[in-house]
Amino acid sequence: MPQKIGNYRWRIVVFLFFATTINYIDRQVIGIIAPDLQKIFGWSESDYGFIIMGFQVAYAIGLLVTGGLIDKIGVKVGYSFAIVLWSIAGIFHAFARSVGIFALMRFILGTGQSANFPAAVKTIAEWFPKRERAFATGIFNSGSNFGAIIAPLIIPFITIKLGWQWAFIITGALGFIWLLFWILFYKRPEKNVRLSNGEREYIMQDGVESTSKVAWIKIIPFRQTLGICIARFVTDPIWWFFLFWLPKFLNSRFDINLTNIGLPLILIYLFSIIGSISGGWFSSLFIKKGMKPVSARKLTILAMAILVIPVIFASVTHSQWIAISLIAMATFAHQGYAANIFTIVSDIYPKKAVGSVIGLSGFAGALGGFLFSGAVGIILDITGNYYIIFTIASLAYIICWLSLKLLVPDNKTIAID
Repeated sequence: MPQKIGNYRWRIVVFLFFATTINYIDRQVIGIIAPDLQKIFGWSESDYGFIIMGFQVAYAIGLLVTGGLIDKIGVKVGYSFAIVLWSIAGIFHAFARSVGIFALMRFILGTGQSANFPAAVKTIAEWFPKRERAFATGIFNSGSNFGAIIAPLIIPFITIKLGWQWAFIITGALGFIWLLFWILFYKRPEKNVRLSNGEREYIMQDGVESTSKVAWIKIIPFRQTLGICIARFVTDPIWWFFLFWLPKFLNSRFDINLTNIGLPLILIYLFSIIGSISGGWFSSLFIKKGMKPVSARKLTILAMAILVIPVIFASVTHSQWIAISLIAMATFAHQGYAANIFTIVSDIYPKKAVGSVIGLSGFAGALGGFLFSGAVGIILDITGNYYIIFTIASLAYIICWLSLKLLVPDNKTIAID
């Protein structure tokens, strides 16, 4: 009788899911209450863009550093430090009054939150064989969408009942609850006594790789690194736009405010959760059917890129529900794409370099988001509408797929000394 494998590794995914959920709740608070804060403090569109840029420049710099740092100190210590930093920063938004102080708090928040995805993807690479990584990544990555759904349920209620300051304080405190369980229960698979021998062998089936650390400078010369960085440079800004500007778009275009923003955002991000899990599931299915892992990821990404194209019409339709449906389809596709772009890294790079590659490509994505946020504010101040912005969003994922098609070979993995 074959030995039962066990499923303890999926409990680790639950930790990553909730960390990512909290991460997105904390970062989304400002987006949901932005229309009200803009009225309270008299912000222009460019002022709001500057505040968002504070988060993204820190996120970009942080990803450049935290990926390699996670590779060196490990996910347990790295995750713990990161969530403490971003939780404190989230709470201190409540005491900001000027554009500059809000931008500073966003900067500190972005610094801490930049460690979440490098740490989570590194954990997946350590705890799962290649055939399961896309699905596991899709599950934890759906925490971003779950957080985006929870946020419009609780943040308007807290803001209306207690004031906007408490929206930051209460959500910022969530990270400390997660931290307690993480410290008590997390250990690496080779040291975890709760893990069966059968499951440990299953996790390690792709072979034992060196645990020596890789400087990020060593990964830059590879064209695969360039391809992944270009892909994230053009697509990450679109997700940032949906996260930070969508409540403002719905408010300005359809007069949706704090009292009725919940349902549209819940529907949009519910579709993104389905997309995250579906993207990983489809590429895993293609692999089981005989496709090579990278080929399966790229085919799934192409399908998702095609689904985003109709979002160009979201800013011109007169029906709020048509606009919401188009945006929901785009967020579905983005998260289906994201599950695969993260997993391509663990498919072609050795485990010791995964955190560094995720960090470097995340830097490219956050840099794109930084530039795009500034551009969005300027475009809105000049034109007063979102058409140009949604046009860019509709084309970004095709550019992403072309980058991967040209620069990331299907059959080549990378060896780093």
